[in-house]
Amino acid sequence: MIPYGRQHITEDDIRAVIETLQSDYLTQGPKVREFEEAFAKYIGCSYAVAVANGTAALHLCTMALQVKEGQKVITTPITFAASANCVRYCGGDVVFTDIDPETYLLDYDEVKKLVSASPKGTYSGIIPVDFAGRPVDLEKFRDLANEYGMWIIEDACHAPGGYFTDSNSKNQLCGNGKFADLAIFSFHPVKHIACGEGGMITTNDENLYKQLNRLRSHGITKGDDPYLNSAEWASCETNVDTYPGWYMEMQQLGYNYRLTDMQSALGISQLQRAETGLVRRKEIAKKYAETFAGKDFILGQSGFLPNHAYHLYVIEVKNRLALYHELKKNGIFAQIHYIPTHLMPYYRQFGWKEGDLPHAETYYSRCISLPMYPTLTDEQQDFVIQKILSFYHG
Repeated sequence: MIPYGRQHITEDDIRAVIETLQSDYLTQGPKVREFEEAFAKYIGCSYAVAVANGTAALHLCTMALQVKEGQKVITTPITFAASANCVRYCGGDVVFTDIDPETYLLDYDEVKKLVSASPKGTYSGIIPVDFAGRPVDLEKFRDLANEYGMWIIEDACHAPGGYFTDSNSKNQLCGNGKFADLAIFSFHPVKHIACGEGGMITTNDENLYKQLNRLRSHGITKGDDPYLNSAEWASCETNVDTYPGWYMEMQQLGYNYRLTDMQSALGISQLQRAETGLVRRKEIAKKYAETFAGKDFILGQSGFLPNHAYHLYVIEVKNRLALYHELKKNGIFAQIHYIPTHLMPYYRQFGWKEGDLPHAETYYSRCISLPMYPTLTDEQQDFVIQKILSFYHG
């Protein structure tokens, strides 16, 4: 079986988890902070907050940015549903904007057209997605967001190690906090870094960082922020001005969205070979790109870009359904990323319908994600390529 993606667990990974299982902490211990600090250093941001999964990361971001009922937030339809659902969790309204058919990313020009047609304040924020690992040009979106008073959450789940080049010719790593208020990553098994489940939020904003730490743990603070109750009340004593060591406060409604020490240990181990995995992903992508360039059955493809993180390698093809079944018959389990979110039954109830976002809908009718993971061998990739070529040309 050749899946579209798979985790790579080494003896070092197993050892790291076993050592944590034999330690004093399984959760809320030192490995979580160690993972956060290592990840922040890798991404190049000031702060990182480890959470239960990528969806939890998105939800906490919308909470920290105080999304409320009736607020409108813009995102792409070509993404996993969580990129939009996080807005709904807080009661906000999701406004989908079409993709650029060349990049598959949220179309900046369409977003600009949308926000400029309404009074400032109509839209609260933007959630661009580094789809498949291709980085969004966040500098352009930041300028637009500043002009219209909007925040940005960068969904970088597909793109650790990816980067775009800014107007000063500097490479900006996805999630580094230079242009987005918050960014999120996922550690699902098929992602670059696997923790089983898990996520990370990155930011350069200290206030947001403190909020996120509270929100991921029931809204509770323990000494990190000023307490609201008095020291006398907390200690049940008079004439005291210090708080007892046991004291903590729930200051807002949060969730149990914490990551465990076991998962963090696995993440630290995986992070140590993240660059090696990224190099291999690019080798695989380059071979796909060169093989399929100019082929008559290719209606579009990711191509090869050195700044792309290549979580996925997507091609658009004729007769997609038949190809999908042919590959499956040969033990190749390709995948489709994604069914346009605005046409999911849940979002249709808000008035979204076929024809609203034609580029996204055309893309969905032709896209297929090919096997892409660091342990994919040259022989396996050759087998995938050969089956695709033989399907179309015999």
